[in-house]
Amino acid sequence: MSHTRPLRFVRRGKTVTLEGIAPDRTLLEVLREDLGCTGTKEGCGEGDCGACTVVLGSERDGAVQYQAINSCIRLAHSIDGMALWTSEDLASDPMIRPVDRHSSPDLHPAQQAMVDCHGSQCGFCTPGFVMSLFGMYQNHVCKGAAITREVAVEELSGNLCRCTGYRPILDAAQHMGTLPRMQVDERNLLAQLSALKHAAHAAAEPGSGYMAPDTLDELLAARAAHPDALIAAGTTDVGLWITKMHRQYAQILDVTRARELRKVEVSATRIRIGAAVTLTDAFHALEQHWPQLHRFASRFAGMPVRNSGTLGGNVANGSPIGDSMPLLIALGAGITLASTRGERSMPIEDFYVGYRKNLLAQGELLTAIDVPMPSPHQTLAAYKISKRFDDDISAVCLALNLDIENGIVTRARIGAGGVAATPARARGTEAVLIGRPWSEALATEAGKTLQAEFNPISDMRASSAYRREVLGALLRRFWLEHSGETAVRPALHTLQPMEVPT
Repeated sequence: MSHTRPLRFVRRGKTVTLEGIAPDRTLLEVLREDLGCTGTKEGCGEGDCGACTVVLGSERDGAVQYQAINSCIRLAHSIDGMALWTSEDLASDPMIRPVDRHSSPDLHPAQQAMVDCHGSQCGFCTPGFVMSLFGMYQNHVCKGAAITREVAVEELSGNLCRCTGYRPILDAAQHMGTLPRMQVDERNLLAQLSALKHAAHAAAEPGSGYMAPDTLDELLAARAAHPDALIAAGTTDVGLWITKMHRQYAQILDVTRARELRKVEVSATRIRIGAAVTLTDAFHALEQHWPQLHRFASRFAGMPVRNSGTLGGNVANGSPIGDSMPLLIALGAGITLASTRGERSMPIEDFYVGYRKNLLAQGELLTAIDVPMPSPHQTLAAYKISKRFDDDISAVCLALNLDIENGIVTRARIGAGGVAATPARARGTEAVLIGRPWSEALATEAGKTLQAEFNPISDMRASSAYRREVLGALLRRFWLEHSGETAVRPALHTLQPMEVPT
């Protein structure tokens, strides 16, 4: 087996150095088996229950960025150079200090709030909830922002509990801000993170089991030199290959350290999102120009998954039930593929050639996603239909983007997921819409065309007939929401139960 560089991270104010960690070992395995941190629980092993949640800290624009992530599907080497907190660290970390010097609480507010609000019963899920609360505390309370019920519900969506019914846990999230304040000593932590960065080994050392180049040129060179290495980003899917399918990988190429792939660049004509930008940050960038996407974005898995997963990883994965691709198709996004031979670009819908098959050539990587800026007459909506409202896979995903000028549909782009072998563009339905007056009759006609355009399968999430029915109903819902006719708006309420199909 090829050697791996040492794994270094900051925990409890000290640098932890671990040697000989295999490239395909998960962070949860290392915590429980190597460090004896059994407070972090192993539940589903697929990033669905949140029992394994930990918080990572990394430098971003001169401050510490805190992200709750699932340690069960996160590769251990991916946290090299970061800070790590588990549920066992909050009350014993010397870097977490009371703001009031005369206060010396025994527990962190995230822990004390769970006690005060009776947020724990059997206790198995409690460490994960506490860590999500800690991330929420650092990102909101320590920045002077109140935690609303809506924020609590959204940011705890990746943690599941079978006992409490969630109400006391949501109470605890809001109660944290009323307790004596504690805060991470970011000045000292940033100094430690900087020292780690300077001490880091060369990312792409020959024969290394885990490669994480810092630049795009180094990344592409490593890709060319090691064509059999597994390409890894946030590993929210790759992690399941390891935990559920028991695959083993001797060599992994991590794309998330290349600085060019971690940027979001905004110009007058486009938003360029690097392939290694997390889903959290990518959706945040899109929401600045399409605020209506927030609800859709918050339903993409749970926050710990969005904090690890990347937009480029979701696109390159090409799952027919991936939620980002229908939206990007509707937005008219293009992608950039690069190798040591050069770059090429294409519309995202042309990238997929079959079930989980794409046009990536030997030695190529997906490096960026380009989204055109909205036009003045654009109307956009994205819908996710799933059995659970939160943290679930779509049965149908539909994104519609119309330009309507003086009542006429002048442009249409529709992306669909869960209805074909690949994420798909509904070109036939677009043709029905373009050049015609936007009306209820047109929406009905287009809905029938949309139902006939795809031949979805039946599976555990939904039947083929149900998926077709939903496609037509969603186009009518789009009409009801965006027709401007107040007389038909009350009918929208009859469509709301479709969020939870039976």
